[in-house]
Amino acid sequence: MKKVSHFNFIVIGGGPGGIASARRASEYQKSVLLIEKNKMGGTCVNVGCVPKKIMYNAAFLSEMLHDIKDYGFKISYNNFNWDVIKQKRDSYIKNLNNIFETNMRQNGVKFIIGEGVTNSDRSVLVNNHHYTADHILIATGGKPVIPNVPGAQFGITSDGFFELKSLPKKVVIVGVGYIGIELAGILNALGSEVTLIARGEIVLRNFDKMIQSVVAENLQSSGVKLLYKSEVYQINCVDENSENLEVNVQSNESGSKSIIPDINCLIWAIGRLPNTKSLKLDKLGINTDTHGHIVVDEWQNTSVPGYYAVGDVCGKFLLTPVAIAAGRRLADRLFNDQNERRLDYSNIPTVIFSHPPCGVIGMTEQEAISNYGNDKVKVYRTSFKPLFFAVTERVQKCQMKLVCLLPEEKIIGLHMCGMGCDEMLQGFSVAIKMGATKAQFDDTVAIHPTSSEELVTMR
Repeated sequence: MKKVSHFNFIVIGGGPGGIASARRASEYQKSVLLIEKNKMGGTCVNVGCVPKKIMYNAAFLSEMLHDIKDYGFKISYNNFNWDVIKQKRDSYIKNLNNIFETNMRQNGVKFIIGEGVTNSDRSVLVNNHHYTADHILIATGGKPVIPNVPGAQFGITSDGFFELKSLPKKVVIVGVGYIGIELAGILNALGSEVTLIARGEIVLRNFDKMIQSVVAENLQSSGVKLLYKSEVYQINCVDENSENLEVNVQSNESGSKSIIPDINCLIWAIGRLPNTKSLKLDKLGINTDTHGHIVVDEWQNTSVPGYYAVGDVCGKFLLTPVAIAAGRRLADRLFNDQNERRLDYSNIPTVIFSHPPCGVIGMTEQEAISNYGNDKVKVYRTSFKPLFFAVTERVQKCQMKLVCLLPEEKIIGLHMCGMGCDEMLQGFSVAIKMGATKAQFDDTVAIHPTSSEELVTMR
């Protein structure tokens, strides 16, 4: 006879979205079980946003060290000790894992380590025990893609980046989305020789053209080598430790082939796939797309009543705050009679931690023209040198763009790249979410001298 335990809510996946939804449900005095097969906190905490930002901070400090002499400081630059920041970073992440577990205990959420398998009777099998629930949330996140090319196993993914024991001297990164761009900037600033390989002719293909061109220019001016219209077709390992690789590259344009020798680290950053294979969703009848992402409606409902999904597993806006917001709203709707509670997926702000960082919200200029027509869209642009670089040899410009919808010039897109743009974006996102117009931006008194004042003084 099988063992069965019943809960009001079962959450499969202990990432930010799953944890947020589980804790919110428990606040409504519901019995909640959370299942996670790895470390608590998911991709973001363990091999994503948080450790990446720590490494980004280290890279930022490296850049500042090169500028500090221009501000009158005389210091010696004695190289970078990867092991120091790795140990501190890993310790911080481990502490976050413990905090998540402590918070769930305090909230009354029961959690177990194991891999959940869904069944047709609205139950989940974990560690030979069956758990049933009135509602089941799938928040299992995603994993990096490794291509099917000879020698691909000699490379690592963004997960493996956080396992590196030392700073690689010579790196090839394949992929020019968020992850590839951010890792290229970090490694380059810390001292690696970086080659970035793009299958197409642009970076960050889903972003505004201004962001694409500025990020590419900044990468190249900082020393990163960009290979466009190219693909890796084979990797050869020269030594048994996989620390000396030959990366074979082919041009998509001419078909010509070349070898990049003496590579210490190859990173695959070509996309992510959802963690759904082990769930056996097909037996439940839950619809997925061609990549395995769970198809949900605007309420996070799957095609089967009583089953829901949030976060990266849905393949839409792969951002930690999106998963958290969707998870909390789902719990509000299911367990607190907030029947209209759901996440509005429009105007979601996001930051690319490039060097310098980029902040965007809303439509690109191209999207706005496609949706409303060229005669309905007005664009404001500015490019300037932030005051920080007024006295430095090294200069990084800041570029900004406002996309406005006529006739009232409602701001439907904001795109910027420059020092501090990551921190600027949050406040301006509130204004845009509230429907701010260019006139209202203009009517706001500027804070001087700052880079953000440019957003309220554009002509």
